[in-house]
Amino acid sequence: MAPAPIRILGLDPGLRRTGWGVIEAAGTRLSFVACGTVLPPEEGTLAERLAVLHRELVAVLAAFTPDEAAVEETFVNVNPASTLKLGQARGVVLLTPALAGVPVAEYAALLVKKTVVGAGRAEKAQIRMMMKVLLPQADFETDDAADALAVAVTHAQHRGAAALRASFEKRVGARVAAR
Repeated sequence: MAPAPIRILGLDPGLRRTGWGVIEAAGTRLSFVACGTVLPPEEGTLAERLAVLHRELVAVLAAFTPDEAAVEETFVNVNPASTLKLGQARGVVLLTPALAGVPVAEYAALLVKKTVVGAGRAEKAQIRMMMKVLLPQADFETDDAADALAVAVTHAQHRGAAALRASFEKRVGARVAAR
């Protein structure tokens, strides 16, 4: 009997562009559902731009009802102000699915690239190509949407190991506490 499919929302956070991608994973079988890019207006206050990001992500969550979400961790930029703004956008991206009751996992960019391409220093073009190989029906218009699909694929590949690790740690912790 085939395992029930899990719907996964992958998110690539950014203040100017946030990519999102939805896949279904049933065992090792992956299926494309949808993807896109949230483009908050470049004008307006930071709070207004973050509100648009939140509102658009709420709409994605309502439309595609994911079981789990995964977010790419960000790296530190040279410009501290840009890093701070990106961190605030990332906070919205983490918070929105969590408020909807969707569990959220985080993955380093190097792990995402290594999982989908096989090399941690992969270029955007390589990620786009591998998303077309892994999800032939995928129709993404931006690198951000392709990156978000890659985050979802990474979660599909690593979620089982994370669950086993958590179960093991829980059992070991219970034994230690019983002593």
